Amino acid sequence: MALVPIFRKNPEEALSIKGEAPIKKKRRRFTWDDFELTLLSLPTVVWFIAFCYIPLFGIVFAFKNYKVKRGKGFLYSLFVNSKWVGLKNFRFLFLSSDIWNIFRNTLCYNFVFILIGVTLPVALAIMITQLRSRRLAKVCQTAVFMPHFLSWVVISYFVFAFLSTDMGLLNTIITSLGGERIRWYQEKAYWPYILVFINTWKTFGYSMVVYMATITGIDQSLYESAVIDGATKWQQCKGITIPMLRPVISIMFILNVGNIFSTDFGLFYQVTRDSGSIIDVTQTLDVYVYKATMESNNYGFSAAASLLQNTLGCIMLITANLVVKKIDPDSGLF
Repeated sequence: MALVPIFRKNPEEALSIKGEAPIKKKRRRFTWDDFELTLLSLPTVVWFIAFCYIPLFGIVFAFKNYKVKRGKGFLYSLFVNSKWVGLKNFRFLFLSSDIWNIFRNTLCYNFVFILIGVTLPVALAIMITQLRSRRLAKVCQTAVFMPHFLSWVVISYFVFAFLSTDMGLLNTIITSLGGERIRWYQEKAYWPYILVFINTWKTFGYSMVVYMATITGIDQSLYESAVIDGATKWQQCKGITIPMLRPVISIMFILNVGNIFSTDFGLFYQVTRDSGSIIDVTQTLDVYVYKATMESNNYGFSAAASLLQNTLGCIMLITANLVVKKIDPDSGLF
C-alpha cells in the first residue's frame, strides 16, 4: 500500500487518495461577535464615506466654470448652468510669472520639514525614554506635545507678540542692548528660518509620541540581554531601538512625501500676516490658490489645484513606497 504524503497543501487531496469523501467546509455564520465588531466599525465607515468618498464628487468642479442659478438647486447649477471648460482651470496655475518660485518654496520647505521630521522626533523620543524620572519624562512629553493642539491663528498672535516692530519682545531686547529695531514683517531674509522653527515647534511633538509608543512596545528582554553582554546605551540604541523603529520611520516618511506638494495654509498665510514684502519666500501653492480664488471667485481654480496636488502627491507616495521597499522589503507602507 502506497504511503500518503503527510505534508500537502490541500488536506482534501489526501482524503481523496485514501478513498474517503472530502470534507466540506461549513459556511461560517454571522455571529454576535461579528455584529459587535461591525457596530464598532460603523462610525469609522460613516466618517470615511462622509469626508473621504462623497467629497470626491467635487472633482467635477475642476473641469467646469461653476455658476450659481438662483431659484435652482445645487445639482442644476453644477450640471446644467455651468459649462465644461476642460483643462482651462488648470492653466491659471501656470500663468503666473512666479509659478516656479511658488513650486520652489513648496518643495524646498517640505523637503526641510521631512528631513527634520524624520530625525528630530526620533532623537527626542529616545532621549525622553532614557530619563530615569518618569515624572520628568511625562512633563517633557506634555510640554513638547502641547503646541500640537494650538491653532495657527493663536500661534500667529504669539509670533506677532515677539516680532512686532513697536512692542515686540525681540525688538525690545534689541533696543535695550543698544541695537536698532528690525522690521521683521518686511525683511524676507529671516523668514525661511522662522517658518522652519515654528513648524518644527508645533508639529514634531505628535511624531515624537508615535515613536515613543513604538519604543515602549519593544520587548524589554532585548535590552536586558544587551546589558548582560555589556552593551552601552549607545550600542543598545544603535542595535535595538533604531532597528525596531525603522518600519515606523519608513511609514512616517512615506506619508510625509505624499504631502510634499501641499503646505499648511495657516503657517504661510496667517503666521506671516500675508505681508507682501516677504511674499517671495512665503508664497506657496496653497497660498497662491487661495488668493487667486478670492480675487476671481472661481471655485474651479481651487478644485483644479487640489486635484493636481492630490494626483502628484499620490504619485510621490507610490514612488516613495517603492523606493523604501527596494531598500528594506519589510518597511513599506503597502
